[in-house]
Amino acid sequence: MAEETTIETTTTTATERAEAPKMAKPLILGRKVGMLQHFRDDGSVVAATVIAVESNLVTAVRTKEKDGYAAVQIGFGQVADKKMSRGERGHLKDLPALKHLREVRVDDVSGFAKGQRIGADRFAPGDRVHVVGTSKGKGFQGPVHLHHFSRGPKSHGSDHLRRQGSVGSGTTPGRVLRGLRMAAHQGVDRVTVKNLEVLRADPGRSLLVLSGAVPGARNSIVMVRKA
Repeated sequence: MAEETTIETTTTTATERAEAPKMAKPLILGRKVGMLQHFRDDGSVVAATVIAVESNLVTAVRTKEKDGYAAVQIGFGQVADKKMSRGERGHLKDLPALKHLREVRVDDVSGFAKGQRIGADRFAPGDRVHVVGTSKGKGFQGPVHLHHFSRGPKSHGSDHLRRQGSVGSGTTPGRVLRGLRMAAHQGVDRVTVKNLEVLRADPGRSLLVLSGAVPGARNSIVMVRKA
């Protein structure tokens, strides 16, 4: 593997080392490291994505009685206290400073408590997972790039080489209809890729190797959840 992933280890209390209860569909936050080729036992090769998944920390538990809904807030990516605002630091209270926080709705929060850990050992080779991430930003793009429109004529004074054609008649409806494909911003969307196979799970190195590609650029944050 081209890149070496290092996971910082810190001294934690007994409460922080406690494992979160088992979930029917475990989830974990991670960082996209990059892609490589994975060779199966039969010699076939498949494109794969490496996800660095250091253990996540349960930072808050939402209950229907107190908050009106059931959810678990998890975080990862320990940083220095000075890199967080006073409000963010106050939210975490006595927990370590974390860079990334996500709140996930769950059906049952019984057994969850603040300070518990969720690790890569929740996943095993052969599992199917859904991966949620943010797609790469492409900026403001025209219709040829964004919607794969064909180009216009190049000669005879044409000014429609990479423009779209008519966007609506002048009499009826007399306006541009909502949802018409036009030039627009592309990327930076929440994207979910479903049913990727876990090719390798390495809890010791906090790594997951998944078949296929996942959304986002290198080092972007993704959420892996069992299908």
